[in-house]
Amino acid sequence: MQLFGYFRSSAAWRVRIALHLKGIAAEQQFRHLRRDEQRAPEFLALNPQGLVPALRLADGAVLTQSLAICEYLEETHPAPPLLPAEAAPRARVRAFAQAIACEIHPVQNLRVLNRLKALGLNQDQANAWAHDTIAEGLAACEALARADGAGPFCFGDRPGLADLCLVPQIYNARRFGVELNAMPRLLAAEAACLTMPAFTETAPERQPDAE
Repeated sequence: MQLFGYFRSSAAWRVRIALHLKGIAAEQQFRHLRRDEQRAPEFLALNPQGLVPALRLADGAVLTQSLAICEYLEETHPAPPLLPAEAAPRARVRAFAQAIACEIHPVQNLRVLNRLKALGLNQDQANAWAHDTIAEGLAACEALARADGAGPFCFGDRPGLADLCLVPQIYNARRFGVELNAMPRLLAAEAACLTMPAFTETAPERQPDAE
């Protein structure tokens, strides 16, 4: 099994966390996003979207999109679980994860910020776009997590799909100067996660390709 990623990619970090939580070994392959290595023909043959992560399985099949990969890992390695056992709680966890992976993250990633600059925004204006996108999205996630009422993680007493999306997004929030003091529920979940090697050992600065 090979995981194609980039140290600062939030999406790749999600998968690294999931693999670690489930005790699954994967050889890491790196594609430097700022050098456009994800657009190289040999990588586009693996993932036509030109995005990381991509997970190549032992039989050569390639999986793309971080949440789809995490769901695959959940289905093939069910313990420890990333999702609750019952349908309604599972839907709430998926909704939280998708709020980050589908609503916040895509709008503040490198590809979008570069397009904003190509349209005439300067770096500060592009960063302000990312800042506001993250702040608004995480405020909604704070409300979703508070509604659950459990802890110490986002949805209960063990980390799951919501948490492996949250921690990389909070890392990004700090990079863009987002004020997080009004989000105590999210900060508490992050603190619980950061007591675990699955989150700390997979962090960007711990990766072999970190700059």
